[in-house]
Amino acid sequence: MTLYLWFVFFLAVQIIHFLGTWKLYQAAGRKSWEAAIPVYNSIVLMKIISRPTWWTILLFIPIINLIMFPVVWVETLRTFGKKTTLDTFLGIFTLGFYIYYVNYTQKLVHNADRKLTPENRTADTVSSLLFAVIVATLVHTYVVQPFTIPTSSLEKSLLIGDFLFVSKVNYGPRVPMTTVALPMVHDSIPLTKKKSYLSWPQLPYLRLPALEKIKRNDIVVFNWPVDTVHYFFEPKGRPGVIKPIDKKSNYVKRCVGIPGDSLSIKDGFVYINNKKLILPERAKPQYSYAVALDGKTPIDFESLLKELNVNLVDVMGFKDEAKRDTLYFAALTEASAERLKHTPGITNVKRQISKGNENAIFPHINKWNQDNFGPIYIPEAGKTVALTNGSLPFYKDIITTYEGNTLELQGSKFLINGKPATTYTFKQNYYWMMGDNRHNSEDSRYWGYVPENHIVGKPVFIWMSWDTNGKGINKIRWDRVFTTVDGEGQPQSYFKYFLIALAAFFIGEYFWKKRKENKA
Repeated sequence: MTLYLWFVFFLAVQIIHFLGTWKLYQAAGRKSWEAAIPVYNSIVLMKIISRPTWWTILLFIPIINLIMFPVVWVETLRTFGKKTTLDTFLGIFTLGFYIYYVNYTQKLVHNADRKLTPENRTADTVSSLLFAVIVATLVHTYVVQPFTIPTSSLEKSLLIGDFLFVSKVNYGPRVPMTTVALPMVHDSIPLTKKKSYLSWPQLPYLRLPALEKIKRNDIVVFNWPVDTVHYFFEPKGRPGVIKPIDKKSNYVKRCVGIPGDSLSIKDGFVYINNKKLILPERAKPQYSYAVALDGKTPIDFESLLKELNVNLVDVMGFKDEAKRDTLYFAALTEASAERLKHTPGITNVKRQISKGNENAIFPHINKWNQDNFGPIYIPEAGKTVALTNGSLPFYKDIITTYEGNTLELQGSKFLINGKPATTYTFKQNYYWMMGDNRHNSEDSRYWGYVPENHIVGKPVFIWMSWDTNGKGINKIRWDRVFTTVDGEGQPQSYFKYFLIALAAFFIGEYFWKKRKENKA
């Protein structure tokens, strides 16, 4: 929906509210016109139902308001004597329109001094749960969100089984665009394949002020730009479901290119503005290697792989099982490759570099491959580029899908929104995201730019790390518990300091209570 349509919708809601409540306002000693003034009517209603004025704010926060509206409906009914279970049921399941019936057909007596605390244990439990859900949803949506690492694309920096806290405030909290959705779940209802949201109506993109800008080498959580779900809820054989932006799958990668950069990849190494990108100490890029064996010297590979911390799934096997002279690794750090070079029985360690052209590589014109790519320009908001047959594959999705224009080609002329155009000016910033596990990462090399409105947040803290190691044996990686994602040097666990602080708290609380008891 456009801002204009949202304005019309907002006015319609105000009219509906006025028509259904103006007599209630009169019965409470207020003026009927007060029910018609946007926002002010909510403030007055909070006074009528004896609830805090700040509840008004919650009524205008997407997702939170879905919980607040039923609460306000029920509180309004109870304020005017409608306290039965049937009244509550009708208030909620008629979407508040039961209030119309009360407003026009019932004798209205405003109970200003009604008891606000729940009258039974069940009601008290429901009230507490609603409050907990509201607080948790606010924190989840605007402050910090839990996230689990599902793939090995950032292996060594972030591991499969790492449980993260993703900060929304660093890059600015994004106001939900999907306005009707279940709180604290993403795109599907748990344990089902059903959508957890309605695709309409949608709010325009809005991001609250940020603490910092995205920098090169930042690890970033974002919505996968090209995500569509096949067979999400439709019968097999139909097209996939195109998700709203904020309901697309969450991905985590390293930002290697920011708006305005010129990016290229040469033999697997990233270059920004013709300079090799220097990764932070904690980043450990991995590549595929071919390891040549002399076939004579026995090698204790089990001990060697354990020393190098190499997963068995990354050992691809021999090129020729009969000869067994060349062993392939899907992912090795440069330090591990160097260690193998000095292992008796290994004659050569060669990093594998893709050759030729792959149509799977962005922009899908059979031009580059995963190890040799570019240069390309990473779009910056407000900057203008020329539109040509050569540049169109790079910017077509930006113009149409990400920025909502129509694009036509008439002969040799481009038409944007029906008007001739030889240039295009970008409306938002874009980023280039890649995994450290260079040959085992589906990233921007395959689907292109990540728009700014797809940015979710910044991983800041690993609170738990669970290792399944591929053998069905589960264990906690204690050295990763309570570690930071960013920072200088190698990660350090703060778990022991947390335990010390926790113990100090309980000991201090014990002696504080003893002291109060002695004084009494």
